[in-house]
Amino acid sequence: MEKWLKTENRPVIDVVNLIAGIALVLSPWYLGFAAETYAAWNAWIAGAVIALIAVGALVAFHAYEEWANLAVGLWTLVSPWALGFSGLATAMWAHEIVGIIVAVLAAGSLWLFGNHPLSTA
Repeated sequence: MEKWLKTENRPVIDVVNLIAGIALVLSPWYLGFAAETYAAWNAWIAGAVIALIAVGALVAFHAYEEWANLAVGLWTLVSPWALGFSGLATAMWAHEIVGIIVAVLAAGSLWLFGNHPLSTA
C-alpha cells in the first residue's frame, strides 16, 4: 500500500481520469444515446472537462485540478437526476460509473497526497 502513496505514482490517477473522460465523451455513440439531448451533451461536456483536467495534471500538477475533478465527478454522478435523464439506463450508468471513478480518485488523491495520515495509531 505504501508504494502507491508516493507522489511519482500520481500520474496513474490522471491517466485513469483521462481514459474515463474519453470514455464518457464517446459513450453517447457507443451506448446509443446520442439522440438524447441532455444526456449526450452532458456526457460530451463533462467528459471533455475531465479529460482536459487530466491532461493538464499530467503536464503540470496543481492541487486545484483535483478539486476541479472532484466537482466535475460529483456533477457527473448527480447529473442524470439534475437534468432528468435518469430513466435512460445506459446514459445514467455511464455517468454514474465515470462520476464515481473520477470523484473517488480525486478525493483519494486529495487525501493521500495532502499529507494526511492514514491512521492516528
